[in-house]
Amino acid sequence: MMKHAWSNYEKYAWGSNELRPVSRRGHSASIFGTLPLGATIVDAIDTLYIMDFKEEFAKARDWIADNLVFEGSTELSVFETNIRFIGGLLSAYALSGDEMFKKKAKIIADKLMPAFKTPSGIPQSMVNIKTGNSRNWGWASGGCSILSEFGSLHLEFTYLSDVVNDKLYADKVMKIRDHLKNLDKPNGLYPNYLNPKTGKFGQHHVSVGALGDSFYEYLIKTYLMSGKKDTDAKTMYFDAIKAIENKMLVTSKDGLKYFAEYKSGRLDHKMDHLACFSGGMLALGANYSTDPPKYIKLGEEIAKTCHESYDRSATKLGPEAFRFDSSTQAKATRQNEKYYILRPEVIETYFYMWRITKKQMYRDWAWEAVQALEKWCRVESGYTGIRDVYQISPPKDDVQQSFFLAETLKYLFLIFSDDSVMPLDKWVFNTEAHPLPIKS
Repeated sequence: MMKHAWSNYEKYAWGSNELRPVSRRGHSASIFGTLPLGATIVDAIDTLYIMDFKEEFAKARDWIADNLVFEGSTELSVFETNIRFIGGLLSAYALSGDEMFKKKAKIIADKLMPAFKTPSGIPQSMVNIKTGNSRNWGWASGGCSILSEFGSLHLEFTYLSDVVNDKLYADKVMKIRDHLKNLDKPNGLYPNYLNPKTGKFGQHHVSVGALGDSFYEYLIKTYLMSGKKDTDAKTMYFDAIKAIENKMLVTSKDGLKYFAEYKSGRLDHKMDHLACFSGGMLALGANYSTDPPKYIKLGEEIAKTCHESYDRSATKLGPEAFRFDSSTQAKATRQNEKYYILRPEVIETYFYMWRITKKQMYRDWAWEAVQALEKWCRVESGYTGIRDVYQISPPKDDVQQSFFLAETLKYLFLIFSDDSVMPLDKWVFNTEAHPLPIKS
């Protein structure tokens, strides 16, 4: 699958951000601004390395060395640039030891620095890499920054500081975390929006899916990456999880456990595909809790619910979001939530559940997903997302997302590999599945 995805990107979209596999041309999403930055190359290079594609890795490495430049006037998402580009380059450096990757990562991180010039130190979402002007998304509540975005810089920035021997990057993210630690949290929860000028939370919308998700994952992973020295990160993680359990964990009438969204005291009974990463996160953190069996069990329950969202569709692939109400359990009810864009989160949870519990069921479920991907998403020139998981022969969206190669295929490969390949006591994966080494 990786060979098919990569070779067609190479053939039809080399240097573009992504591949349109049906129309056989390059694609760029708005998060990448207007420049061709080879997002797929940077996102996939560590997967190539782990899968031992030596020639492809060498070609990707040379393209990055010669062509990856962040020059010109364009606005980039700080978060996406960090997790895909800085994360991808740092991972390639950690795996290969090639200094070029580290140098490129630093150059890009420096381009993001103007976004941090706010009264609170909480960065804005977008930065123009030529002018240094930064702003937040127009749709975000009252000019706010987004929890999952500014909360998912920690792993990359602390590792970057370590390898380039410059505290600047670690200081930026520690300032964010100290700010969050000291803020008054409603019911112990972290709302998705925070105003970078006032340093206070915006509207009280809390989610383990979009806008919240990776903030929680980075707390427990920062603790692990620090060699278990960063105990503040661990404390903040478990406090947050307890608050989420208390306010947002629901059991459906079918007995499925899920995390609802919390909006100003009321629950919205939907779960994003993005939130399905949380099963794996809970299992990964379980051993450091006061009750490991409880959190492994909860991880298993979330994995089961997310598997049901796949199993209850015609294609056996899961929708972008699914709901729970009197007539529906773990199914999308709105047309704009029925699509599947090659997302990794459910498979990511299967990966952690397999590594941690060794229950064959997780490999079986992963294999079901492989078969569904092959049946509905594979086309002659790559892999495409689909617009409706409940239709047989659904319409295709004609985009091979860079994260399909970075995450979905990497986690599938690791599920069927020995545990000695990227062992969890040596590596943590950033939210784009880029492995970073654990401090010994």
